[in-house]
Amino acid sequence: MIQFEVPAIVPADPEANITDLLVQRVQKTPNLALFSVPEGEGWRDITAAEFQAAVVALAKGFVAAGVQPGEKVGFIARTTYEWTLIDFALFYAGAVMVPIYETSSPSQIQWIMEDSGATGLILESPEHFARVDEVRSELPLVRDIWQMHLGMIDTLTAQGADVEDAEIERRRNIARGDDLATLIYTSGSTGRPKGCVLTHSNFVELSRNSAKSLDAVVSMPGASTLLFITTAHVFARFISILAVHSGVRTGHQPDTKQLLPALGSFKPTFLLAVPRVFEKVYNSAEQKAEAGGKGKIFRAAAAAAVEHSRLLEEGKKIPLGLKIKFALFDKLVYSKLRTAMGGNVVYAVSGSAPLGSRLGHFFHSLGVVILEGYGLTETTAPATVNLADKSKIGTVGPALPGVGVRLGDDGEIEVRGINVFKEYWNNPEATAEAFSEGGWFRTGDIGSFDAEGFLTITGRKKEILVTAGGKNVAPAALEDPIRSNPIVGQVVVVGDQRPFISALVTLDSEMLPTWLANNGLPADMSLADAAKNDAVRAEVQRAVDAANSHVSRAESIRKFTILPLEWTEASGHLTPKMSIKRNVIMADFDDEIQKIYSEPTSTTTVPLG
Repeated sequence: MIQFEVPAIVPADPEANITDLLVQRVQKTPNLALFSVPEGEGWRDITAAEFQAAVVALAKGFVAAGVQPGEKVGFIARTTYEWTLIDFALFYAGAVMVPIYETSSPSQIQWIMEDSGATGLILESPEHFARVDEVRSELPLVRDIWQMHLGMIDTLTAQGADVEDAEIERRRNIARGDDLATLIYTSGSTGRPKGCVLTHSNFVELSRNSAKSLDAVVSMPGASTLLFITTAHVFARFISILAVHSGVRTGHQPDTKQLLPALGSFKPTFLLAVPRVFEKVYNSAEQKAEAGGKGKIFRAAAAAAVEHSRLLEEGKKIPLGLKIKFALFDKLVYSKLRTAMGGNVVYAVSGSAPLGSRLGHFFHSLGVVILEGYGLTETTAPATVNLADKSKIGTVGPALPGVGVRLGDDGEIEVRGINVFKEYWNNPEATAEAFSEGGWFRTGDIGSFDAEGFLTITGRKKEILVTAGGKNVAPAALEDPIRSNPIVGQVVVVGDQRPFISALVTLDSEMLPTWLANNGLPADMSLADAAKNDAVRAEVQRAVDAANSHVSRAESIRKFTILPLEWTEASGHLTPKMSIKRNVIMADFDDEIQKIYSEPTSTTTVPLG
């Protein structure tokens, strides 16, 4: 059994809870800008001391409203400054937040509120209230529903004016490290969401150790980040707490359509993103260049960027010709992309899905080091991450300090350490199944290590397909590169117990009109018509061929079907973090799958000879 365990570099403090991170930040740098909020066309800074004062005032409001220590409060809202304000106010009041994705359906909201036993619920918008109202009668435990759009923060702050500071200080000190900090429900890609019991120590110890490990990222002069990933997800939630601990100035932009203008005005030094964001940045730039008649230049620049970065990583000398090309493209292409991201981005932390080495190398040559990491809700987000001073593109890095990672006999990744959750809420059977002897959490992911302990993710254990010929196939190895194509939305590889591998493909409705226009086709073509269009099919075929070039013939996709629709969270086919619900898709599109395998194999997309 291969195992890498990294000792913690910060002594553990079993008495500490998350509120201590803010208290210590204020003691160190009371006048440091800890947040910036949109104001006019710019941003207004909020200092650490101002943030703490707002947190205490709102915590008093929760106390005045009758919230008791240990009580759970559901929270549905977008990623804004107010999200973190409420998060810390609940910590200070001694309560436990249960975040709910802003896109959750009424039945999902009902399940999480029921299962958690939450007695209060905070909502951001009238739309959220309408969804909750559908199931309100099924939630007898809920005493209070607070609505942010109706001035809830100001109202509660005013109500709490007479609560003593001493009461807030008493409440914020009740929780010890081993106590429940938050209950975060899994996204439900493999069934009903399970509540993960994450403790104060999970966040405190991981924040303190990660801050040391990622010192170059979070402690660089003027360190700042713009959050746009939902803070209901553990990835952004952890980063928001890490930023408070490290003194990183944080801004928020919940509307991803306004992301580029926000980046331009906020000018962050590092970003937190999922691979789909980097794919969109690249694809949008490529299609924009194509529309301006400069597509050939862009693709040459991209190829030079990837080659340049690969040679650097391998420690090889850069040929003079490439040096000249690189310098030219830096002025023509790379500098414009850097400016589009704000001009100051040095690092980007990527998680949730594999990035792919091509994009990693491309952004590296732009001057943006993408530190790909790996983790789950059950590991409080990161278990491994590439480091600023040593990263390997294509891997998810080594274990963080205080974390151990090992591979089982079947290649399954197991994790234990300061970041691993306590248990599944009210689900001892699932908890017992999730842990092996010695406190190792079974992730369900398959991976491999290199000699230095850098981890590479190769797939999900439950998703490994076995063809009729006995060939094991990891779908992600084919799906991820195909999905990087500008017109592809999602891909699901099929072939378990089948004679060959095939795929279901959906188109990206955002990118499709630009691509169609660039290729002399009507930009307003419907998804149904595009799915049957020869040029569109040829473009998807190119993406499939590129993915097939990295696997053996037995693992290659022989046939694909383009569906005349999109998979969305609303359709029930994606989780809130945009992961595919493979089992649901397989059931809902069984007719299309049967059709693929019932047609003659002479129509396969790769030669049979």
